[in-house]
Amino acid sequence: MSNEVHSALYLSVPFCKSKCSFCNFASGVFSRQLFDRYVAHLEQAIASSPQVAEECGTAFDPILDSVYLGGGTPSVLAPDQLRRVMQAIRATFTLAAGVEFTVEIAPGTLSEEILAVLVEASVNRVSLGVQSFVDQETRAVGRLHNRETTLADVERLRAAGIAEISIDLIAGLPYQTEESWRRSLDDLIALRPPHASVYMLEVDDDSRLGRELIAGGERYHAHHVPDEALTVALYEQAADSLNAAGIAQYEISNFAHAGHESRHNLRYWQRQPYFGFGVEASAMLPAPLPGEPHRALRISQVDSLDALLGGAKPERTVVGEQQAIEETYFLGLRQTKGVELVAIKQEFGIDAVDRYREVIAAQVERGLLEIEDGWLRLTRRGRLLSNDVFAEFLTE
Repeated sequence: MSNEVHSALYLSVPFCKSKCSFCNFASGVFSRQLFDRYVAHLEQAIASSPQVAEECGTAFDPILDSVYLGGGTPSVLAPDQLRRVMQAIRATFTLAAGVEFTVEIAPGTLSEEILAVLVEASVNRVSLGVQSFVDQETRAVGRLHNRETTLADVERLRAAGIAEISIDLIAGLPYQTEESWRRSLDDLIALRPPHASVYMLEVDDDSRLGRELIAGGERYHAHHVPDEALTVALYEQAADSLNAAGIAQYEISNFAHAGHESRHNLRYWQRQPYFGFGVEASAMLPAPLPGEPHRALRISQVDSLDALLGGAKPERTVVGEQQAIEETYFLGLRQTKGVELVAIKQEFGIDAVDRYREVIAAQVERGLLEIEDGWLRLTRRGRLLSNDVFAEFLTE
């Protein structure tokens, strides 16, 4: 595959068979009558990509080297609806040789018809939202699958020729213990997936479980959620176990065998351009002006399905040079390898490093950052306090 970077496309499908209590995304259970309207919206949005690029002042590149259908659960669409989305992509874009084509799937939603559409569309990577291999834990948060369903879906994907499988786990679910977490990790490692993601349960008021935890209540099994110390310990146990199994940590929440890192996610962390359509989707496209070579536009779609289908316009935010520098630090530092300071100087000028020398020194002193051979990276402890570190690189 060529090292040249082409376009990337993210599509959000906000539909689920059930709404997980921990979910803080703009997704949920909707009437199937909305599915056709939403697919029609995606078809029109994808077709508008050349116009969007023109409005940003950048050339439209029709070649895709990364496609990602996320959600929600894209596999809850009817087969003909999913096929229409795939056809819309090919009507506007061309898939590059070696394209990474990912679809998120919830275990138990992979019908034979949906699997056939994935194969027909040349999907070669699936992200499975497993979250846990322990049935009590998945039931507690509203997941509809069980361990056996997950194992069967992995086998069916591989039999169909889709070997690039990523498995998601969440540390901190209700009823989770060190012993039950060990069982989930053992099951994951035994499957030998090329990629895995491990997230710590987010406690905020954007999910039902988060609101209940903040309120100190017992609904949604909130009184059985591990405390913060145990959740952190489970995350660190996962990092140690996956690294030891050769599924190396390459980002705060992501692990992969060498050569199987998510190319689509790397685009985000390395600030490469991408289109994004659908509820709560975002895009970033170059928008250079004379004297402003790093200028870009970040395009954020609304987080309401009704508003989107009602014609709401996305919000467009100019990314200037200073913001580009800040993003280079806090997105780059998400990666285990960190950021190369010489490369930042070469791209933005020496001041882009010099102005942060005191910030960097202070975080090194705190044990949250380290410098080795010109690379600045988070320490193990720094990954747990990454948001605190990232905030130090922001000017506002």
